[in-house]
Amino acid sequence: MALSSPVLTLVSQSGALKKVTEKSPKSASKLTKTLSKIKPSSKQLKRICESKVVSTESNESLFSCAKALQYKLDRKCFKNTYWPLEKGSADSLINKQDRLYRAVTIGPKQPKWQWPTKPIFFISDPHADADAFEASLLTTDGFIRDASGKLRLTKQGKKSLFIVGGDCLDKGPSNLSLLYKLKEVIDLGADLKLLAGNHDLRLLIGLLSIAGERDTGNEHMFVRMGNKVVPLLKEVFDLYLAHTDWQKGIPDEDECKSRLFPSDAWFSEFPLLAKGLVPEEGIERELKKMRTKTHSFEKNCLKSGLSLPQVYATAMKCQQLFLSQKGEFSWFFQKMQLAYKKGSFLFVHAGVDDTIGQLIAKKGVSHLNKCFKKQLHSNLFNFYYSSVANTFRTKYRKSDKPLTRDGVDIIRKSGIHAIVRGHVNYHQGQQLNVKQGLLHIECDITLDRNSRIKEGLVGIGYGVTMIQPKGRIIGLSTDFSYAKVFQPKRFLKSVKKEQISKQKTDKKTLALFNKSLKMSMCNAIKK
Repeated sequence: MALSSPVLTLVSQSGALKKVTEKSPKSASKLTKTLSKIKPSSKQLKRICESKVVSTESNESLFSCAKALQYKLDRKCFKNTYWPLEKGSADSLINKQDRLYRAVTIGPKQPKWQWPTKPIFFISDPHADADAFEASLLTTDGFIRDASGKLRLTKQGKKSLFIVGGDCLDKGPSNLSLLYKLKEVIDLGADLKLLAGNHDLRLLIGLLSIAGERDTGNEHMFVRMGNKVVPLLKEVFDLYLAHTDWQKGIPDEDECKSRLFPSDAWFSEFPLLAKGLVPEEGIERELKKMRTKTHSFEKNCLKSGLSLPQVYATAMKCQQLFLSQKGEFSWFFQKMQLAYKKGSFLFVHAGVDDTIGQLIAKKGVSHLNKCFKKQLHSNLFNFYYSSVANTFRTKYRKSDKPLTRDGVDIIRKSGIHAIVRGHVNYHQGQQLNVKQGLLHIECDITLDRNSRIKEGLVGIGYGVTMIQPKGRIIGLSTDFSYAKVFQPKRFLKSVKKEQISKQKTDKKTLALFNKSLKMSMCNAIKK
């Protein structure tokens, strides 16, 4: 049976605000007209999408439209609207009411749902697209742009928590622009949590691998960053090294390659080292991936205009920028944490497994974050293939650390009823998903324009996932025409109401059947 409930609702993000119109026709009409005026055309979005650096002027209508999407409707506004979970608006796993019902229902010895005391705005996977990130911030109503075009924190913003769900780097038009924008938000005094994404940690691990002693466990880590890191290296070289005497102290090409690339022996030594720690499927996938990356990395560097000595010089500069205590971007990895818990919600980049669930249940999320920092700066191999790293890498494949129903039971008894994550991108806004009976709120809505071009989406992406103190989860996305609203408490009530109604109907049907049968028997006896 397809799920249809008043708590899984769709509220129009544009003109069809029926309930608002009923409440205040004049103001709603004014909002509708304003929205229709500022909505950018498809041609305008394509022009924006195609430009590498988008000017403030060309983005004005886009940012205005993003701000206008800010959800300000109260509970009455979506009383009679529904979210039928049609194709594209929810994961295919949630195709029956009972699956979601079980994931939301509180079981024996499980704490009740707890909600944050202030609004939480979750933005994940901005992937080097500063414009998409800023548009998403404006959508929260926590930020505005002043007359000079600079971001300003609003009253709403000062009372809210902002969580960036990881993967700030790679894919998009400018890694450095995204980092500058993120630092601007932090400097404004916003209460912001920065989670570790696999693309972010890939850079850190790659830089650490060539900073210390090489061994079988780490010598592949720099090239493992792959072609997606090349644009960042190019940006850093052009901005910081191109007009300097960068060759000074840099070894020749062969030596640079031996320091950056894994040795030929690595491909036979790595399986022996990884056996027991990494599943066989994971080892095979790693070897296949590294063969591809080893052959393509140098070629892609040359294609972007970087020789191997230039790549090595840039890597040294990146170590200075990101790893040095006084480096320009040292704050980025210093501020980063693996997970954050608020109320019944655990915010991570990718997901959880049984080991992490047990660790959280016994020692809490703060201890998990301490383990993350400690392991990251010890043995890179043990860290990257551990359950801690699985938290920013997992896609719940066979090769990933397992999450079982027993593990979920432990996680839920610790007070966590929903995982809020990014990592896996979707095209039609936020999704609901259930993994082994644990609710997952999928929040990677494909923000960066390069991914959007590649995947056939128009314009800059923007959107936000809101967790509200009133017991609502709201998803806004430029690629879905409605605000998605999920309220666990009302959902449970509505399902119980439907069950009671069904029971009454079944009872009535049975009574009619019995009556009909009795009459038939009486008629048969008379004859």
